[in-house]
Amino acid sequence: MDDSAPLTRRRLLKSSAAAAGAVLAGVRPSWARAEEESAPRGKPPVIDCHAHLHHRSQSDYREKDRLLIEAADRLGIDRLCCSILTRKRPATVEGFRECNAWLVEAIKRFPGRVLGWCYVNPEHSKEAVEEIRRYVEEHGFVGVKLYNERVCTDPVVFPVVEASIDFRVPILHHAGHAHYPLPAQPNISDSGDLTQLGRRYPEARLICAHIGGGGDWEWSIKAMRHGANVLLDSSGSVVDEGMLEMAVETLGADRILFGCDMSMTAGVGKMRALDVSPADKAKILGGNFEQLLAMRSKR
Repeated sequence: MDDSAPLTRRRLLKSSAAAAGAVLAGVRPSWARAEEESAPRGKPPVIDCHAHLHHRSQSDYREKDRLLIEAADRLGIDRLCCSILTRKRPATVEGFRECNAWLVEAIKRFPGRVLGWCYVNPEHSKEAVEEIRRYVEEHGFVGVKLYNERVCTDPVVFPVVEASIDFRVPILHHAGHAHYPLPAQPNISDSGDLTQLGRRYPEARLICAHIGGGGDWEWSIKAMRHGANVLLDSSGSVVDEGMLEMAVETLGADRILFGCDMSMTAGVGKMRALDVSPADKAKILGGNFEQLLAMRSKR
């Protein structure tokens, strides 16, 4: 493939498919080598900020987890920030406690490869805050995962946000701005909600999940313009041309994080196609998340 030619949608899909084939063949794809060669010296590791390991109700959860880590390894992804979600939501206290305990065990299975998000349901404020304290302080989890149990501007969420500030960790929040009703997600937050929450809590670091997860990504990017402490993750299976370029132009490369959310080919393909400087791409691929990790050292 001629890398000097413009990267059209067709070429993106072809190159992404080739990367997926390389994973199956056990070969490190050329895009990963090229990124390493063009990035500034001393570049940070590639960190997927949005991933999930598998619930133990799946009999083959160990095999699925192993395949995910192997795919990440062959695609040049050094570390994955993972959570395990309950199968049904809203999550009970027992449910999210179980998932976080399983994640501790999974981190031990893949030393040096997995960073933990502490998943909680903010409806259970006291238990959620205690869970965050335990897993950040005792198990080294890197932040909090919130799903769609409550809109993030609901006051019931505020104790969880305040805990994240106290423990100097970010929140990765499920989000989307759909073109149509989502009856199964009546309490989904969007980037406007997260921006509003960020303005209430300027010390917080909030991550708006999966800009490519469906819905109106242009609206979502524009709504974040005045939320300096809200970052955007690149994950999701949508690979529309110009999506990430608009995000970088509107928000700046410092506010974009690389993520796949299990759509590995799409996640890598978007980074392969992203037309920004090597320095900005290095920030997105891992440098910006390392800045979030560094917050803990400032306690």
